[in-house]
Amino acid sequence: MKHSFWFVGSAVLLACACSPARKEEKPLQFTVNNQVSLALTDKPVAIKKGDIPGLEAHGGKLPLVIAAGDTIASQWDDTDGDGKWDELFFVTDLGANDSKTFTLGWAEEAPEFTPRTSVRFGKREGADIPVHPALGDTLPADGLPKSVGYQPYQTDGPSWENDKVGFRHYFDGRNAKDLFGKKTSAMSPEDVGINADGAVEDNYHVMHDWGRDILAVGNSVGLGGVSLMIADEPARLGVTVDDAINNVEESIFQIVKEGPVRSVIQYNYNNWQTHDRSYDVQEVSTIWPGMYAYKNAVSVDGLQGDETLLVGLVNINNDHELSEIEVNDEWVVLLTHDQQSYEKEWWLGMALILPKSVYQGYTEAPQEGPLSKTYLAKVSIEEGKSVEYFAAAGWELSDEQFSDRQYFTDYITNLVEQLSAEVRVNWEE
Repeated sequence: MKHSFWFVGSAVLLACACSPARKEEKPLQFTVNNQVSLALTDKPVAIKKGDIPGLEAHGGKLPLVIAAGDTIASQWDDTDGDGKWDELFFVTDLGANDSKTFTLGWAEEAPEFTPRTSVRFGKREGADIPVHPALGDTLPADGLPKSVGYQPYQTDGPSWENDKVGFRHYFDGRNAKDLFGKKTSAMSPEDVGINADGAVEDNYHVMHDWGRDILAVGNSVGLGGVSLMIADEPARLGVTVDDAINNVEESIFQIVKEGPVRSVIQYNYNNWQTHDRSYDVQEVSTIWPGMYAYKNAVSVDGLQGDETLLVGLVNINNDHELSEIEVNDEWVVLLTHDQQSYEKEWWLGMALILPKSVYQGYTEAPQEGPLSKTYLAKVSIEEGKSVEYFAAAGWELSDEQFSDRQYFTDYITNLVEQLSAEVRVNWEE
């Protein structure tokens, strides 16, 4: 007997179904079927705990995903915050219109897997106090470096990566997103951004074996950072490096999950005051292996109906045209390609992958001011509803062919098709 479930797009959510009791002596198997004529690489598969047949009969053991006798790197995530895992997650490769069969094994404890994603976050409580790892932090409006007299955060805020690329978020009030170019599939060292004495140090704008920071951000919001258009004026979420007091009363960061094949981080900006208004904003950034990109989900509370969400694509070192590409019925791409790295040393392509249903074109920020030198994708947003998009980057030292604009464009187009692809899961007994 087979029970079918559908995975749609990047979220790959599994529909619920009932399954009859299985025979204990027969291993539980399922197949993942690629429904499109496109080979899929590191396709995410997320299976809800309640959809695993006979799970309760295994006394709380963890289900292991096994293929051809090998245990596949997986994780068991708590997606609703109740302290218990509710979703089994892994990635897999599938040929065009192909399928792959998996068997479930069972374990008392989670195995160790080689990490293909990672989150790094460190802070210090004083200029002379060493940085220590942390799972999160709350930043008050008067806690900015200009006010306290030192940089509280390793790499200015959290960084996250996969086996292809890395990113960092300026949690020090600026709320922009920067880029780490990677030359290796291994995770970068935990001490990036701190020196031998444990002090915060900018040591990532020089080349290391793993790579380096490669993007000039300035007063833009970087690659995938957000703001709002209010009264035809872009409003910055947060402030610049020269400000001592934030326009956000309280900024909260937390690592939701750091796993071998998926890492999730979350930001809550409470009481963002701008244009005589107050907003609460949430961002959730997710990364999984195999793509030169991360996923971002943004929601805003306090909307009055005349706002537009803006998603940034920094335009500091880009002298070439912006490409606007409708890839399919679901996604639109804004893409740049130039020697637009930190000091224009290397070729770098960057792209925003935006949902076509809410995309409203793009504009440019002023050349000067608190929010400047950036393309801004305009996206319609409704009160409390999340908008999901992807931000991607290809550096020529990660893949030398990224020096070619057409190659990078083709990569992004293929990535969009991968994210849109449907796969189907069948449970067999």
